[in-house]
Parts: sequence; C-alpha cells; structure tokens
Amino acid sequence: YYIQFTLNDYEPERLEPRLPPLHDRIDTFKRIADRLSPKHVIWRFDPLIITNNVTEDVLIDRINEIADKLHGYTEKLVFSFADISSYNYAKKNIENNKIIYKDWNEGNMLSFSKKISAIGKSYNLSLATCGEKIDIESLGIKHNKCIEYEQKIDYNSLIEEAVDNTMVIKIKNEKDFEDLL
Repeated sequence: YYIQFTLNDYEPERLEPRLPPLHDRIDTFKRIADRLSPKHVIWRFDPLIITNNVTEDVLIDRINEIADKLHGYTEKLVFSFADISSYNYAKKNIENNKIIYKDWNEGNMLSFSKKISAIGKSYNLSLATCGEKIDIESLGIKHNKCIEYEQKIDYNSLIEEAVDNTMVIKIKNEKDFEDLL
C-alpha cells in the first residue's frame, strides 16, 4: 500500500483556497510518514502551473523548500505539467481569478525537468511524472501512470484507518481493489 499526498504551494495565488495552510499540510504529511514509513507516502506536486506570478524559477524554489521540509519523510515525488486548456473547471477558476497562466511546451518542460532532477538528487528522491507524454527518463525521471497499482499494493488485509482526514486502505485481494474503483 501507499498514499499519494498532494502537497502544492500555490498559497500566495490562492489557487487552492479551500486547503489548510501549507505548514499544516506538511505536518500532516510528516505524521502519516512517521506512522507508516517514508516509502509508503508519495509526495505529489500536481499539477505544475506557471503563471504571470509563478515563474519556473519560483515554482522550483517552492518545490525545493517543500523537499527540504519533507527530507526523510518520503522517497518519491510525482509531478505533472498542467494542461489548463484540457480542464474546463481549472481554466474557469484561473480565469475568474484573473490569473494569467502560461502553457507548458516541450522546451520549458525539459528545462524545468533538469532543475527538478537536481532537487531529486539533492534530497535522494526518486522522481516520476504522472501520465506525461514527454520522455525525460534520461534525467532520471520515470514515466509513471498517475496511480501505479502493481507497485505497492498489500493484499494481506483490508483495514480502513483514519489519520486526520486521510484514509489509508490496505487491500485484501484484487476483487476488493476493483470494488473501490
């Protein structure tokens, strides 16, 4: 089993206004990792959004700051590049808040990936993308599905356990897993 915990930092832009403050989410992440183990809690920074205020460098700095705070609490970071035009709800929220977003292209994805690869090496994080088409494996960034079913499912027992507002589910067999979907 594993938990994917999305931990973005778009607080100044209020892109995720209903979330608790970043420091509270980081504390929750750490408590879960303490209880389960760092290998069972995967950090997601998803999606990566660039705007008129959130440049690639600002985004890299924010990821680096979170990576520093999570050092020792996770072994993996999964990310994806926002394709705002494909998500009407997100596009509407961004436009309603008068945020000018910038589309990712192969060039800026590659330059960004080089920077995030350096962060991964600094903090000993394995890196993976979530459903991206771009091939950046040469940078040490694996191409993942958004959920790697075969990776860490524990079929030994089925237990639901609340950790704050996070649900941990251990799967007893494949049929139970299919029932959850």
